Amino acid sequence: MFRQETLLKRHPQNPIITPKDFPWGPADVVFNPGQTIYNGKTILLVSVMLRNQSYARTHVAESTDGINFTIHEKPVFFRDPDKMFGEYDNHPIDCRVTQIGDEYYVVRPGNSEMGCIGLMYKTRDFNSFEPVDIVALPDNRVPCLFPEKIGGYYYRLERPYSMGAANERGHIWSSRSPDLVHWGHHRFMMKGFTNWNWEKIGPTVPVKTEKGWLEIIHGVSSSCSIVSYSLGAILLDLENPEKIIGRMESYLLTAEEDYEFRGRTPGCVFATGAIADMKTRRLRVYYGIADTCIGLAEGDLDEIIDACLNGL
Repeated sequence: MFRQETLLKRHPQNPIITPKDFPWGPADVVFNPGQTIYNGKTILLVSVMLRNQSYARTHVAESTDGINFTIHEKPVFFRDPDKMFGEYDNHPIDCRVTQIGDEYYVVRPGNSEMGCIGLMYKTRDFNSFEPVDIVALPDNRVPCLFPEKIGGYYYRLERPYSMGAANERGHIWSSRSPDLVHWGHHRFMMKGFTNWNWEKIGPTVPVKTEKGWLEIIHGVSSSCSIVSYSLGAILLDLENPEKIIGRMESYLLTAEEDYEFRGRTPGCVFATGAIADMKTRRLRVYYGIADTCIGLAEGDLDEIIDACLNGL
């Protein structure tokens, strides 16, 4: 690497999941994974596109050590022949996973020629998933739920945008709900602010810490030769998640390794969440690599929080 070290460090075994890990394939494309802890195991929701197929399917991958994963052969999401959510339920990728109590909520994009919406499901065991509802209108593909009620409401971060607009930008907004289905009280929160994210930004599932809600964001910038995706961090007030109390100016991770430029989307590192170990103070981020593989990057939780508070 030519740049200075970042606060997130790549695992030496990266990439930890590749298209070759789907023996019932062959697979061509591996998308950005949802991530959480269930029964002491690390769970990833991994979407994959098999060769010569036009739509993705999502599989559960589980691990006891967070590095070596067993991928379930039966997909949990796939192109729905019953069209439970109409024409939208056809290309399940980029799942966001939030644990609220004993239930895990999955929000993922629903794509059609009419635009991209947010579909919500819930599960208790990662075997069966119950559809909840369409929870975001076009175009809004990345609603991310907070893991608990705040002031009597459920909150989420999202990234509405306008497809095809000449000045298309993606900004982060917040909204709240009494029941996880009906959303309102929409508030603009932030837009891109520096060279690695000036084009658009987007949220992930927030992580609760003692000093605030840690929010990993992705940022997009482009040059004459390539579009670059990076990861950064902000910190939100625990009692008022619409309030930003800290922000890193630099990125936590940006595409640098050779394998991050070899794939369907070169130069892309993309996350939908993070896993914090509050005892060891480690933050794990499983991230998509060029829409082709999955990597793991880890960092010191307190260093990242301090970097947000100090504007580093």
